[in-house]
Amino acid sequence: MARGNDADTARRSRATRSAGLLPLVIGVASAAALTGAAYFTVDSASCGSPAQYIRHDSHVELVGGCVDGANLPAAGTPKAGGVVPGNYNP
Repeated sequence: MARGNDADTARRSRATRSAGLLPLVIGVASAAALTGAAYFTVDSASCGSPAQYIRHDSHVELVGGCVDGANLPAAGTPKAGGVVPGNYNP
């Protein structure tokens, strides 16, 4: 009788270990797939010149890159609609 209980216990522990391994394998595979997708996205983004930060007397400026500064809103201006957040400090 004790022998049968030992076999059942060993079988259950093997099932538990293999069941615990499956989520780990799925997690690692998902992380690898997301890393590959991120690498492909960054690699395929074509930019004429890489961006670089240039420090001036009192500020830092981003020069170059894929983003055109004319397409960005001016700093410190509230969005259209006239609603200003309560913590807005011009």
